[in-house]
Amino acid sequence: MKNMKILTTAVLCLLLSFSMGATAMAESITSPDGQLKLDFSVNVQGEPVYELTYKGKGVIKPSKLGLELKNDPGLMNGFACIDTKTSTFDETWEPVWGEVKSIRNHYNEMAVTLNQKAQDRNMIIRFRLYNDGLGFRYEFPQQKNLNYFVIKEEHSQFAMTGDHTAFWIPGDYDTQEYDYTESRLTEIRGLMKGAITDNASQTSFSPTGVQTSLQMKTADGLYINLHEAALVDYSCMHLNLDDKKLIFESWLTPDAMGDKGYMQTPCQSPWRTVIVSDDARDILASKLTLNLNEPCAYQDVSWIKPVKYIGVWWEMITGKSSWAYTDDVYSVKLGQTDYSKTSPNGRHAANNDKVKRYIDFAAQHGFDQVLVEGWNEGWEDWFGKSKDYVFDFVTPYPDFDVKMLNAYAKEKGVKLMMHHETSASVRNYERHLDTAYQFMVDNGYNAVKSGYVGNIIPRGEHHYGQWMNNHYLYAVTKAADYKICVNAHEAVRPTGLCRTYPNLIGNESARGTEYEAFAGNKPFHTTLLPFTRQIGGPMDYTPGIFDTRISFLDGKHSVVRTTLAKQLALYVTMYSPLQMAADLPESYERYPDAFQFIKDVALDWDDSKYLEAEPGDYITVARKAKGTNHWFVGGITDENSRTAAFTLDFLEPDKEYVATLYADGKEADYEKNPTSYQIKKGIVTNKTKMSVKLARSGGFALSLIEAAPSDRKSIKKWK
Repeated sequence: MKNMKILTTAVLCLLLSFSMGATAMAESITSPDGQLKLDFSVNVQGEPVYELTYKGKGVIKPSKLGLELKNDPGLMNGFACIDTKTSTFDETWEPVWGEVKSIRNHYNEMAVTLNQKAQDRNMIIRFRLYNDGLGFRYEFPQQKNLNYFVIKEEHSQFAMTGDHTAFWIPGDYDTQEYDYTESRLTEIRGLMKGAITDNASQTSFSPTGVQTSLQMKTADGLYINLHEAALVDYSCMHLNLDDKKLIFESWLTPDAMGDKGYMQTPCQSPWRTVIVSDDARDILASKLTLNLNEPCAYQDVSWIKPVKYIGVWWEMITGKSSWAYTDDVYSVKLGQTDYSKTSPNGRHAANNDKVKRYIDFAAQHGFDQVLVEGWNEGWEDWFGKSKDYVFDFVTPYPDFDVKMLNAYAKEKGVKLMMHHETSASVRNYERHLDTAYQFMVDNGYNAVKSGYVGNIIPRGEHHYGQWMNNHYLYAVTKAADYKICVNAHEAVRPTGLCRTYPNLIGNESARGTEYEAFAGNKPFHTTLLPFTRQIGGPMDYTPGIFDTRISFLDGKHSVVRTTLAKQLALYVTMYSPLQMAADLPESYERYPDAFQFIKDVALDWDDSKYLEAEPGDYITVARKAKGTNHWFVGGITDENSRTAAFTLDFLEPDKEYVATLYADGKEADYEKNPTSYQIKKGIVTNKTKMSVKLARSGGFALSLIEAAPSDRKSIKKWK
């Protein structure tokens, strides 16, 4: 009976496509819960058109789909629908690491085959409708008249139903390291100039161009998120807004020649995604991006582990210390510069004594790894020189003894984390990659932080173009051959590929804590990142700054625009299997009771409950630690103080827990008194109601550990 339905639909589609003066309705499908509805048609010009509604409200008005090709009539119009297949899929899968133990992948699918009669070629548009949103992509079967082709532009439209409030950053081919702007869609053009701030490499493209993941809110209370999933062998998608018609259209990142994709059939585009709900918490809880990616590519994943780490990075990014070993050389040629004849500058952070201090601290407090940057020769002239042969990733400075330090770390039960800064010379990195990864294996490293600061070499390529996206994935899959996990900075923003390649354990791809050292992040920044950047995957945000005034620099730099308690909360609200305690050891030694939460908080979770959420305002989330009955809760707010109110009804009934609350002090304020905090402890149950006051740009962190008999005697009930 199902096959008969497919055949009938296909015939109807074909007949209607050739009817004169009418729109051909190919099919409508709904989400499994019936709340979302997708309509697809081919109009009289032969253009594919889709429309999306949620609970009867418009989400995407009729919007055209298609691709403009180079030196070709293109895949824009002249189509007739020749086949439509619908199906349902339902599975549950377990991520290697994640916010939850298992994920349900349940959708209704419609695959529409379109024939372009004039060119005698076919294109498939595949739609998947979940309870939380829509994914669609273009598929190009192998065929005589569509084999190799070059994309001039993809024209996927997202027609908005009104002048929504949007949380956006400027469209850019090379960086996402911008502060967010909140505005109406029609205000983007007027605010764009002020939203673009300097970076090491950037290429903005339009006064109304913005990046995904784009979060919006409608006047009637719908939350809409636009992004992409499974970005493989394709250029990163941005969105360009027609602010008169309020239509977003895809805008791909070009290569050095201005082309936007080199394709060979059979092939496909990434998924274009629309996540929608009338509850902001559903946006944060959505697993649509992960579900649209392929299952794990590896048979053995036992070597992939979440990591809590520290490192010498913060004192370098603030300017206290240096990546470079000496000030005596003006340029470096690897293999020709004799560092034994130079004088140490006394500020080089990656030296034996300092790294041993960090190893000792990590071992004392239960951290897994220590990141060391600036350990290898070449940092004296790495930046901004457009230098091809910049690092070899295996030659240490004279004051960094690789074998001694790794043996010392091993003795203490700690690993060192490798750092590969490519200086955006990607050709150089690829020529050294196997040797660099083997060097890691030989010396006990199993994780690397890679960086791509600066303009890309080959010159003219962009960080987010097809060529670079292929490189990032090549580096990750090559790392898997050596059982190495990758944390890529300055790479393209994630699109859920960590499901398929879970050794991609972290990314930056946004404005992180480093900006607190020299420019500052807006107080609402971390209330937005889970709605935007983290829709595609976890971020290596590097929280945990206790010395928010950066006192060791005597006021020469920016201040961190949060309270200390908010820094604790970020370990829960900013999900990542890779979490850094980014401050200096001496800062944590000044606040040992607050530091206890960073030591205790888990990295991997069996469950996550979003308790309160509003983009740009606040987030409160509870997470259950993997394989335990322990819960951790984090709450943050923007520049406005607020009271978080929630019930602990996610706890197991008929059990008691020891609650330890780390909250803003009564006089706390991110500008006037950022380090004021208070700690409260008590016995709670799943019926306990919590009310926690958050200061301006403040937060709280709460641990909930199942009570032992002795706890019930020594700890009072929560009041």
